[in-house]
Amino acid sequence: MDELDLLLKRTSRSLYLSARILPKKMRLAFSVAYLLCRYADTIADTPLLPAEQRKFWIEHFPELVQTQDHKLVEQICKEVKGPIDNPYERELARNLPLCLDAYNQVAADLQPFILQVVRNVCEGMKLDLAAFPNRYGADPVPFSNREQLTQYCRFMGGRPGLFWSQLITHQYRVKTDNTTFFELGENIGDALQIVNIVRDTPRDLSFGRCYFPKDELDLVHLVPEELSNPQNSTFFEPIKRTWIRWGKQNLLSAKAYFAAIPKTAFAVRAAVAWPVLWTADNYVALLNEKEILNPEKRVKIPRYVIYLTMLCTPLILASNALFDLWLTHKLNKIP
Repeated sequence: MDELDLLLKRTSRSLYLSARILPKKMRLAFSVAYLLCRYADTIADTPLLPAEQRKFWIEHFPELVQTQDHKLVEQICKEVKGPIDNPYERELARNLPLCLDAYNQVAADLQPFILQVVRNVCEGMKLDLAAFPNRYGADPVPFSNREQLTQYCRFMGGRPGLFWSQLITHQYRVKTDNTTFFELGENIGDALQIVNIVRDTPRDLSFGRCYFPKDELDLVHLVPEELSNPQNSTFFEPIKRTWIRWGKQNLLSAKAYFAAIPKTAFAVRAAVAWPVLWTADNYVALLNEKEILNPEKRVKIPRYVIYLTMLCTPLILASNALFDLWLTHKLNKIP
């Protein structure tokens, strides 16, 4: 577990903070699911493989997790390891057997939830690879319409939100019906995903990907390759604001979601509250960044904001009203 924790910490510090306070059974399932999905993301992004080979591995990755065929595991480890830019992704690429061993240690009744979220995330990656074959250095191509972006957010964010909700309802009795709780969880997941898409725009453009729809770019008289020029940040501003407002609307589901979790489930309530509040902070930071297309100005909320949120946790755990007020206060900064 220590080795898995370290891997999680290095690949996502904020998720690690949420995971480490969870009950042991949930914590292991949560960590394994995240790392397996992140490994699949590494496959989809790696410049070492041609697009068709990436598609092949994404197509077969859920099956590989389930069957753990020794030859396939050995083959994918050989093909994916290599000069990946991010040192932590390199470390993750080397540790697929560790992640699979950890999956085998997850309670049998939770493993189907992990397989389901891995399948869903891989569906999102297939959509990604079909639209953008990761043409490094080539002019980026956009999604054609808004529906493609919302569908992508649902696969990559909403379905993990569903997975998280399934873990909660498996261990606790929530104060609403499960169907409603799952829908709220998917909305929150969508809200978290759009942060990554807006923030990572310059990086994605360098990979030939523009997640923002062509019809919206047409309205502001931009073509995707022009987004590589930071001076066009001003013209891109209406699109940025549109999707931040979309995220804000989805994040409002967190109020009912948080209230549905029993107050006795302290750790779970904290693990839900933190990423929601940090997402609201990220929206404000993204909104205030006037050079969003500048790759040297990647938006991250300050560490003191993260620690202040954690310090104030006892107050919000005890009161749904205080959580509502705090979240509303943050979201009201978004016009």
